[in-house]
Amino acid sequence: MEAVLEEKKKGNSTEDMSWMGFLTNDIAIDLGTANTLVYVKGQGIVLNEPSVVAVDKRTNRVLAIGIAAKEMLGRTPYEIAAIRPLKDGVIADFEVSEKMLADFIRRVVKHRYLMKPRIIISVPSGITEVEKRAVRDSAENAGAREVFLVAEPMAAAIGVGLPVDQPSGSMIIDIGGGTSEIAVIALNGIVNNTSIRIAGDELDDSIVTYLKKNYNLLIGERTAEEVKCKIGSAYPLEKEDTMDIKGRDLMAGVPKTMKISSAQIREAISEPVTSIIEAVRQALEITPPELASDILDRGIIMTGGGALLRGLDKRLRQETNLPIIVADDPLTCVVRGAGRCLENLALYSKVLSKSRRD
Repeated sequence: MEAVLEEKKKGNSTEDMSWMGFLTNDIAIDLGTANTLVYVKGQGIVLNEPSVVAVDKRTNRVLAIGIAAKEMLGRTPYEIAAIRPLKDGVIADFEVSEKMLADFIRRVVKHRYLMKPRIIISVPSGITEVEKRAVRDSAENAGAREVFLVAEPMAAAIGVGLPVDQPSGSMIIDIGGGTSEIAVIALNGIVNNTSIRIAGDELDDSIVTYLKKNYNLLIGERTAEEVKCKIGSAYPLEKEDTMDIKGRDLMAGVPKTMKISSAQIREAISEPVTSIIEAVRQALEITPPELASDILDRGIIMTGGGALLRGLDKRLRQETNLPIIVADDPLTCVVRGAGRCLENLALYSKVLSKSRRD
């Protein structure tokens, strides 16, 4: 009789779980400085949009979010502001971040009126408690039932498929828009990590500054990003590329077109690239010797948009004498890892922290 009752309980529990799954869509979010990616449980990555919001300054009304807002960057009239609410991997504008998150959640979550979703959000490993609270509060106000946080390098390692629960060490370099995260991972934990707020945005800023200082040419951040993606490199190329860029001549005050080479852009971004390499060296210096030998065997995995900078893997290989492997589809590693945590919360519970109200 007891056995029958137990089975009935189990049956009810399974039924309840399936109903819960029907009523809610749990999601994982890579809340990035440059782009926000969303993974829905059972569906995979369903959204990849720029972290940009266009706001009417007079009424504070949101006019556009994501791709449509990014199109407005540097092109808005006085009364409209195109805002990037995240800076250096953390929330800089709480109110706008909340509106952006709410919009993305609204786009991907079905049955919103039945049950709020549980959300896993990736955050930089060097984030402060205050910054963690800002992320949690934004997500809860945007419509989350429960919020879990996962460190970006850990999520990236899980997304790549590294055995994070094993005693052997793995090293991840995750270069995003706002932060570069270098971490050694073993036994479901980060053994040591170096998080610097130098990444893709600093590369763009360096290009803007270089052209302004050396050629009196002022370009916008969208143009700088395009230049970085098309001809940027961290290591000499076999055949150097060139491209025409348009901006404003600061001397004459008129629009101007100029041809620029990949060698010039390499010079422009040399300082932030060197800072990232120095951070990798520092991380290696404080790695325990047993784990260092694992890294020597396995190599270092590169993820994030910065991993796509041509020649960066070669430059790192030259500087560290270690094998450097660029992950497949490095832009989505973090959200894929957060998604895996979402699909199996029990297995990955040790890598998640539930952010609580004080």
